[in-house]
Amino acid sequence: MIKSKDDLMYYLEQDRLALGVKPTLKNKLTHDIWHFQIALRKLEYWKNTRTSVLSKIWEAFLQLKLRRLGRKLGFSIPANVFGPGLSIAHAGTIVVNGKCRIGANCRIHVCVNIGGGLSKKGSAPRIGDDCYIGPGAKIYGDIVIGNNVAIGANAVVNKSFDCGLTVGGIPAKVLSEHGPLDILKKPRTQLT
Repeated sequence: MIKSKDDLMYYLEQDRLALGVKPTLKNKLTHDIWHFQIALRKLEYWKNTRTSVLSKIWEAFLQLKLRRLGRKLGFSIPANVFGPGLSIAHAGTIVVNGKCRIGANCRIHVCVNIGGGLSKKGSAPRIGDDCYIGPGAKIYGDIVIGNNVAIGANAVVNKSFDCGLTVGGIPAKVLSEHGPLDILKKPRTQLT
């Protein structure tokens, strides 16, 4: 959670690195996803650190800016959900419940829905660090997903999973005992 100016700068830099965006003038003017994430992080900063009337007005302005950018890109992502290093892969529908808590270095793709359980008071998923959420994944309910978990495309995740796994299917089940960090560290084999 962003609680200081230093935290804000750290989150912004980690998000930029996760997105692979170079700080060029062209990217500053045209990279819409980066603009959305900057607005998200600034809103988090103002929500968490300011209490004056003027800061509440600025917070409202940032909320409107985030909503406008979110509608343009198809994102419904509230403040204070994702840790540093968020990487949104593409523009397209992404819906996240405001009660969710998702750790650092999450890569999320299009058509993902992360929501609460059946009741309005139901808890939402808690997802650890270094997770990959594939296109079309649906994650819901009072569940915990550990660190270093890859969730496959179109998976429906409605139960908890431990760390260091790849899960997929409807309903999701363990496909591999290797998470995204394990997969990235393996050397590529040559085809013969």
